[in-house]
Amino acid sequence: MILIDYPGFNLRIAEWAKQQGLKVIYYIAPQVWAWKANRVKKMKQCIDLMLCILPFEKDYFKNTWNWDVEYVGHPLMEAIRNFQSSIFNLQSRDDGPSTIDDKDLCIALLPGSRKQEISKKLPIMLSVAKHFPNEQFIVAEAPGQDAAFYAPFLAGYTNVKSVKNSTYALLSTAKAALVTSGTATLETALFGVPEVVCYKGSSISYAIAKRLIKIKYISLVNLIMDKLVVEELIQDELNEVNLQRALSDLLYDKDKQKNLLEDYTQLKEKLHAGGNASVQAALKISDFMCLAPNKG
Repeated sequence: MILIDYPGFNLRIAEWAKQQGLKVIYYIAPQVWAWKANRVKKMKQCIDLMLCILPFEKDYFKNTWNWDVEYVGHPLMEAIRNFQSSIFNLQSRDDGPSTIDDKDLCIALLPGSRKQEISKKLPIMLSVAKHFPNEQFIVAEAPGQDAAFYAPFLAGYTNVKSVKNSTYALLSTAKAALVTSGTATLETALFGVPEVVCYKGSSISYAIAKRLIKIKYISLVNLIMDKLVVEELIQDELNEVNLQRALSDLLYDKDKQKNLLEDYTQLKEKLHAGGNASVQAALKISDFMCLAPNKG
């Protein structure tokens, strides 16, 4: 049985499958290095082949749990590469759009997907727009939210608009981004866009999270690089003054831009070390099926 991500459900299925005598392969390891590390003992008993997509996970499982797992690379690498290839092919056509000039580049705002987190962070992200009147800010609307939900937030801003179902296209035309914590921070970095990572939750949920989640950073970029590559503004630090200063650094500090892009290059090298994630995962699964006969 091959299980993919979604640990809340799939770990229960893995336990059941093992009881039935099935070999279990799990692609995209649960993030037990952040929280719920107590799951690992059961995972080792139920999972015969674990395939990881983050480079530090292989050492984590080996050094902390004496468990040999496989790193196959990150699927975002190929997703973004395929998108960029399709854009290049379109622009190469005679009737395709021309390359975007620097003067057309925008500042992307990625406030998340859930109403609660958008309502908490988007007003703060938008507050900096008035400090940069000559810049165009574009909000990436979440697929599951209606445009009407965003309208009150955007009202009154003359240099702000929004797009839907176009996050990759937006990042392709962005010179900086304000991004809520999550996978979007990694996507933004892989597009080579300087970013500030934003997180703000309720006081209670944040206090609980600090007790449960044991990680140095909230951004995947910083976790993978094991250092502070992109600035993280968390909880009370996420305010208009700090965000204005951080965005100014991204736009005007040439040394910061240079160092950031160099770190992004190293980030891509770390993520590409496993090769094409889908291909590598398929090969690992195929090899395992051929070499490990079912003993059930």
